[in-house]
Amino acid sequence: MEKSVLFLNEPALGVIGGMGPMASAYFMELVTDMTEASCDQEHLSMYIASCPSVPDRTAFILGESEDDPVPGMIDMGLFLQARGVSCIAIPCMTAHYFHDRLQESLKVHVIDAIEETAGQLFDAGVRKAGVMATDGSVKSGIFYERLKKKGIEYITPDEAGQKKVMSLIYDDVKTGRKADLKAFFEVSDSLFKEGAEAVILGCTELSVIKRDNDLGRGFIDCMEVLSKVSLETCGKPVKKERSILFERREG
Repeated sequence: MEKSVLFLNEPALGVIGGMGPMASAYFMELVTDMTEASCDQEHLSMYIASCPSVPDRTAFILGESEDDPVPGMIDMGLFLQARGVSCIAIPCMTAHYFHDRLQESLKVHVIDAIEETAGQLFDAGVRKAGVMATDGSVKSGIFYERLKKKGIEYITPDEAGQKKVMSLIYDDVKTGRKADLKAFFEVSDSLFKEGAEAVILGCTELSVIKRDNDLGRGFIDCMEVLSKVSLETCGKPVKKERSILFERREG
C-alpha cells in the first residue's frame, strides 16, 4: 500500500491503541501537549489503530485466559506499517511484555517505553525504584529486567498494596470513576519508606491519575516518557518545560 499523499513528505507516528481507550486518548493529548509548536502544521502526524477488543493482557500473562492478545496487536502493527509510519508507540505498559514478539513481526521500530524509562532514571542517578503497575507487569518481570540492565534495584508493593493498585486501575480509571487518592498515596508512600528514590507509574491508567491530580515530586510516568521519545524519534521538538520528566522528592 502506498503512503497517503498527506503524510508522504513527513514523519508519522503509529499508535497501537485501545488498551485501554482512555489511556490511548490521553497519549495523543500528551504528545500534542509536549510538542514545541506554534501552529497546527508543526505538530506530529499520527495514525492511531484503536482496538479495545484485544484480549486482556494481564489475564493472559497470568494464565487466567487463553486468549492471546498478540495477534490483534500484530494486525494493528501491520496496518500502521503499511501506512509508512516512522515508528510505533504502544500506550499500554503491560503490552510491553510482548514487545519482542511484536517487533519480530514488524519491520518498523517499536518503542520500548519501559526500557526508555529505566534509561531516564539511570541518567537521573536513581539506583532504587518502586513500581506501581498491573499484576501482569509485576509478575512477568518486564520492569525488573529493564531496571536490572541499568543497575537499578526494583521494589513493588506488598500483597495488600498491589490489590489497591489493581483496584485503582480496573475499578476506578477503567470504569470512569474518580481515583481513590488515599489508596494511591498509601501505596506510593510505602515504597518511598522502603527506600525508593523514584516511583514508576507503570500503567497508563495510573498516568491518567497523574494527569488529573497533583502527585508531587518523586514519580516518573512511563506514558510521558513514551510521548517524549515518540516525538524525538520522529524528529519533533519537545517543549523545554516538558523535557524533564522526573524530579526527586523533597526531604
